[in-house]
Amino acid sequence: MKLAVIGGTGRIGSQVVQKLIAAGHEAVPAAPSTGVDLITGKGLDQALEGADVVVNVANSPTFDEASVDFFRTSMSNLLAAGERAGVRHQVILSIVGVDQVPELDYYRAKALQEDLLRQGPAPYSIVRATQFFEFMDAVLSSTSDSDTVRLPATHLQPIAAADVVDAVVEVSTGAPLQGIRNIAGPDVFPLDELGRITLAAEHDNRAVITDDQAGMFAAVPGDVLTAGPDTRLAPTHYQDWILTAH
Repeated sequence: MKLAVIGGTGRIGSQVVQKLIAAGHEAVPAAPSTGVDLITGKGLDQALEGADVVVNVANSPTFDEASVDFFRTSMSNLLAAGERAGVRHQVILSIVGVDQVPELDYYRAKALQEDLLRQGPAPYSIVRATQFFEFMDAVLSSTSDSDTVRLPATHLQPIAAADVVDAVVEVSTGAPLQGIRNIAGPDVFPLDELGRITLAAEHDNRAVITDDQAGMFAAVPGDVLTAGPDTRLAPTHYQDWILTAH
């Protein structure tokens, strides 16, 4: 099977390419560095030539309102190029609960991307994942100073990027879902508690202050970012992962 991996040089995409090749598939990474521009469409037809499946894990360069235009344009260009190439399965990576947090520009942008895919010409699959373990340092740094880190008690159920890769590969090499596969880590944490666990593992002495107005996750209501009853739980626990990550 030939798969074009859009965003195939990034954190998730590069690992997806490696896993697909190891499983005996032909996986072609497509990214700006390989001459593909999702916004202008440059290089897309060549990248998708002969592809059975398109795996789209490309990300917006920003998380603000500009991300809406990025996902609208890139998804539209990709669907059109896929139709020209005769692609039989379009896959995207999205976020658990993405359609329930319209207050966040980036989540609205990803929800729009999902809608465009559903309305598109090709059979499709959406893999929705919870927040990656690997993003915790960025979450902490966005609301921190030299002495404290301010975090809301929003419930998260984070997942290891490697487990996301496995799920994307499984879905991409299977029959189109014509729907959503939700994946999450095995454990739920209030974000402030997750911050304390992270700082302790990093031997960082800053104090975590619970502040339900702090950071982007302050806008998230209830448990919308945690696993629902139809979610597949990944095997990797955050406490185990962070001990090997630092």
